[in-house]
Amino acid sequence: MSDSEIAKPIIRKYDYSINSDIKREILKQNNTNEEHELITRFPTVYIVIDKIRGNKKKFGQFKAYVGETNNIVRRTEEHLNSESEDRTDWTELNNSKDAKIIVIAHKEFNKSLTLDIENQLMKYLLSDDAIGELNNRRSNDQDLYFTRDHFKDIFQNIWEELSKKNKDMFPSVDDITNSAIFKASPFHKLTDEQLDARDEIIDKIKDIREGRSTDNLIIIKGSAGTGKTVLLSSLFAELNKPDNQEAYILVNHDEQVKVYENIASKIGIKAKMGDSIANKPTMFLNKHLVDEVSQGNQSKVDISLVDEAHLLFTQGYMAYKGKNQLNDIRNVSDVVVAVLDPMQVLKNNGYLEKSYYDELLNYAKDNNNLIELSDQNRMIASKETIQWIEDIVTRDEINKIPNDDKYDLRVFDDVNDMYDEVKKHNDNVESLTKGLSRLVATYDWKFNANKKDLITLEDGTKVEDWWRVKIGDDFNLPWNYQLGVADKYKGLSWAEQPQTIDEVGSTFTIQGFDLNYCGVIIGPSVKFRDGKIVYDGSKSCDKKVTNKRTLENGEKEDVSSELIRNQLNVLLKRGVHGLFIYAVDDELRKELLRQSK
Repeated sequence: MSDSEIAKPIIRKYDYSINSDIKREILKQNNTNEEHELITRFPTVYIVIDKIRGNKKKFGQFKAYVGETNNIVRRTEEHLNSESEDRTDWTELNNSKDAKIIVIAHKEFNKSLTLDIENQLMKYLLSDDAIGELNNRRSNDQDLYFTRDHFKDIFQNIWEELSKKNKDMFPSVDDITNSAIFKASPFHKLTDEQLDARDEIIDKIKDIREGRSTDNLIIIKGSAGTGKTVLLSSLFAELNKPDNQEAYILVNHDEQVKVYENIASKIGIKAKMGDSIANKPTMFLNKHLVDEVSQGNQSKVDISLVDEAHLLFTQGYMAYKGKNQLNDIRNVSDVVVAVLDPMQVLKNNGYLEKSYYDELLNYAKDNNNLIELSDQNRMIASKETIQWIEDIVTRDEINKIPNDDKYDLRVFDDVNDMYDEVKKHNDNVESLTKGLSRLVATYDWKFNANKKDLITLEDGTKVEDWWRVKIGDDFNLPWNYQLGVADKYKGLSWAEQPQTIDEVGSTFTIQGFDLNYCGVIIGPSVKFRDGKIVYDGSKSCDKKVTNKRTLENGEKEDVSSELIRNQLNVLLKRGVHGLFIYAVDDELRKELLRQSK
């Protein structure tokens, strides 16, 4: 069967309340005999929708429950009768005067397909700004079944029909799939490698909590783009299901905290202590105190999920007064699941000698607590393209750029041409989520988040200006967070804010995020000399890179080359569909261009 021959979905909306009669509602509508049979006697997927009341923060938003059933009449009656006695969320829905139930039927629906459709609807609605609360957090992604090949087209048809009926509640696919929440959603269909890892981690957590394992640290190891964050997000939702243990998620970037706070708010995940279940490590440790836990004055948290544990502080810094955040988190948690990639350490206050990571990884391996991911999931690219990037960041080599029909990898001789290409791939419609294609750069131009730059005019007058990335006489864009942002976009991550197409991002705003197309400006700290890539800390403006690091033996060492390499590694692996490169260093740019011909 061709895609054009796939039948259209049947979508009907009915009143939903304890005073409604679903049988009568269905009969009142002018359905054909086939439509009536598909709705009432075959598997269907349904969405119960109602306005959110009594929550000022979510004023104007909706609550949604997604489900699937083999008998929509019986299942609706079960919701309206039995479940209303036990669950306050259903009591509110059932007594609402405005609630509706949207029933979706299709002639190809079977049990497996409806479960996959249900899961995909959960993923989409979680990323939908109109939805403030989303119930039924189970993950139902299916393996192989007979109509699996048609799943994508059938779901797309369903969403398009829903959008035609109510675009405000069901926005376009682009609006949904480009959002940061969508990319970090716990409802993504996991790869076989990720599924095996998740099941193994859940089993290990159970063993630790029931005393069958003596070490409480589980490490997930994998390079950028191997799906570590998606795996952790799936664990976050799975481990926080009702009547289950409590699992905090700790992330190092304000951007990612916002994403997980939004996810937790929508699917109703809350911490017992009243603090945010999604938090930065320092804030978490300021609430869950090591001394108080050790003295028995505070209980340990059940589980701490730590994304990018390689960015945890390994010395006192700012509000953190301890010596090692990972150790402190372990001391206040029954179980810690930590994502680790030493090649993503970007600051000297998180830098540790290779021996530390070797010891940590070997210890986890000896305790059968090491989970390794190797499949590249972010970049839709050939193995040859991925290896080309790996050769740059691990071997200091620039090899011939491979031909890749799936991935757009280009080197530019003019930075403005690259910027124009990035803008071509960015949807200019001003929306909350469209167009995640951005420029980013190594931290080789001055920036201070706490004050403006002072520039001197021709007449000698000093005026405040943005911090800018300047290349020659023709390229001049502000660094991230310099342009004003409209109030409605302030809760979004940097890349999701529409004005940031006119800014240059950095590792501080983009680490852990996906971009559709990423234009990377490689600044003067990265050079090409004598046939090899070299790193020049004297050209970096990042003090957390250039300041010397005190090692375990007390000696101070310049580790800037390794940290700049790691920053480049992060930037080059952001693009899902394409990577554009411009190098400031003449020799590096010439070599990249030579290898692209």
